[in-house]
Formats: sequence, C-alpha cells, structure tokens
Amino acid sequence: MERVYRLGPEHPHPAQLLDCLTATTYFLNKSKDYGVDPNSIILVGESSGGALVAAICREMVKRLTTPKIRAQILIYPFLQIMDLSLPSYQQNQFGPALTRPRAMKLGLVFMNGSIQHVEKLMNNAHVPEFMKMKYKKWLSADCIPEEFKARGYKPPPPIPFSKELYEQTRLNDETMLSPILDEDAIVQQLPQTYILTCEYDLIRDDGLLYKKRLEENNVALTWNHMEDGFHGLIMFVDTGPLEFSCTKTAIEDILKFIKGL
Repeated sequence: MERVYRLGPEHPHPAQLLDCLTATTYFLNKSKDYGVDPNSIILVGESSGGALVAAICREMVKRLTTPKIRAQILIYPFLQIMDLSLPSYQQNQFGPALTRPRAMKLGLVFMNGSIQHVEKLMNNAHVPEFMKMKYKKWLSADCIPEEFKARGYKPPPPIPFSKELYEQTRLNDETMLSPILDEDAIVQQLPQTYILTCEYDLIRDDGLLYKKRLEENNVALTWNHMEDGFHGLIMFVDTGPLEFSCTKTAIEDILKFIKGL
C-alpha cells in the first residue's frame, strides 16, 4: 500500500505525520479485510519518507499500538535537523542529487521560515547550547566513525544563537524531535530495522547515527552501506541504460531482507 500525504508548505508539519499515522493505524486494524497478515506489515520510506516511517514507528511504540509493525526499512533517511554540519553534510554539500543549500532551503520553506537564513542554519545557529550539550552523546560528529571523516571534516565555527531560527525550525516541538534522540526505553521497542546509507549522500550520517542508537539498544538491525551510492539512487530502478549498478544492488539487498523476515 502506498500512502499519498499532504505536502508542505501548503500543509505544514505535522500534517504529513498525521496523514501517515492515520493510514497506518487504519491498515493495521483492517489488514485482514485486504487479505494481509497484520503481523507481517513492513513500513518503507525513502529520504524524507524515511523520516516519516521512523516517526510512525516511534509513535506506535508510545501508543502501545497492536498489532505491531513487523519491520521498518529506511532508505537514505533524513532523520534530524539539529546538526547540519556533520561530516557528510560537508563532504557531499555539492551533491550529487541533493545539495546542502537546496536541502536547507527546502527545510526552511517546509517550516515556513525565511530562506535568507540558510548560512546560519548550516552552521547550527538554530540550536541552543543546552540542547547541544544534552544530546551530544547521541547526535554529534563525535558519534560518527573516523572512517567516515576521511574525505574531510571541520567542526563548524562558533556562531551566535538565533532564537528566530530556533522557533522557525521548531526544535521545541516534540513531534519534530529526531528519532535519534528518543530515550532508550522507546528505542528498545522499535521493530526490526533495515537501513540503507550511501557514501555520496548529504544525509548519510543521519542513518549512521540512527544505526548506532539501534545497535546500542539491541534492536535487530540490517545495515547496507553503498560505497558508490548517492541520494536518490532508487529512482533509477528499471530505467534501462539510465539504471546505475548500485541501484540494482540496493534493490536486491532490500528484497533479500524482506524475504528473510
């Protein structure tokens, strides 16, 4: 089943999450009417869709929803807006596919913010010091393995905190909280997970950080890192001569995971 949800900026957050939560809850409860085993339902999301899948699974845990999701598949997921200067955000700032300025502009437009603040956002001016310190153990460049810093990384320069940006990015909104920052009691109850990350992807490190949290909490996890992969590679499936070899490899690995459940 594919869920088409309302889009921003016409429909600001949390409209998208609410749409997907409503559809998921309905299908879980009515799956037998469609000839589907309610205990075999998998949620799949690509890029920002991965953010929605992770958020739905988090909400399902909080609500003690039954039946439970069998597994979540996150394909190069976008999972946080708190540290936008992680190694992958610097290494892959010019793409391919998703560039750093474009990602920041899309994020600000989605949240009805001013695109004039892109530079400040890229240097984390939207994050108050207390949040940086509180979540540093889970979300910072220190949590990224050194091998993923080999192509270059510089800590962002000190920059004055912007209350305006903080309010625009809605970091004080619980529904905007990254699943990377959920408490252990929530993370431990998440379903079996598949994460696909790509070396040449702006948001590669979001997936790496989430992977680390899942591993620390003993969540069943399958991780596939595409050394030659890039953001959006899945869209080239079945495109004939336009299909990349990494696209076919990624699809085959995802199907292998699903068949093994």
